[in-house]
Amino acid sequence: MDYVIRPVRADEWQLVKELRLAALQDPAAPVAFLETYEQGLEQSDELWRERTVGGSEAGDGGVRQFVAEAPDGSWAGSVTVLIERPDGEVRFGTPADVHQAHVVGVFVRPEARGGGVAEELFRAGMDWAWSLGEPRIARVRLYVHENNPRASAFYRRIGFVPTGETVPMQGDPTARELEYAVARP
Repeated sequence: MDYVIRPVRADEWQLVKELRLAALQDPAAPVAFLETYEQGLEQSDELWRERTVGGSEAGDGGVRQFVAEAPDGSWAGSVTVLIERPDGEVRFGTPADVHQAHVVGVFVRPEARGGGVAEELFRAGMDWAWSLGEPRIARVRLYVHENNPRASAFYRRIGFVPTGETVPMQGDPTARELEYAVARP
């Protein structure tokens, strides 16, 4: 694998925006993301700057976005990890009853799939979550649409297991998001 896996830098908002817009054009986007391409296009540059700073090492430590950077500087994929605390904001799903990390925004460009990029992005995100100080993160969770078998199979392969928790899909209450989690090793 010829990619460097690293956190985004605070000044890389244009690359963050470009990768997110590419993700929102992926055929799986309707069941993988809670945002449409059109909504992403409407976001202001200031929002993209804030989002990037928040996910960088310069942010407050509650969010970290990791990217896979190719030798030519292009980005092949990304994952974002949100820290959820029992006394904190509920970002998605049920309120946290433990200190946990929540993986969102998983995307790898089609030409980079199958080569270990996604696994390395997850490893970096989870290693970061496990490395945080007290109170320690007890588990890492994510949600996957019930009609996204490719993603479900990948998450199972890297150690995530279904918890039995489901929530309605935002914008389509007839569809379900399934929670997967992995406990602290």
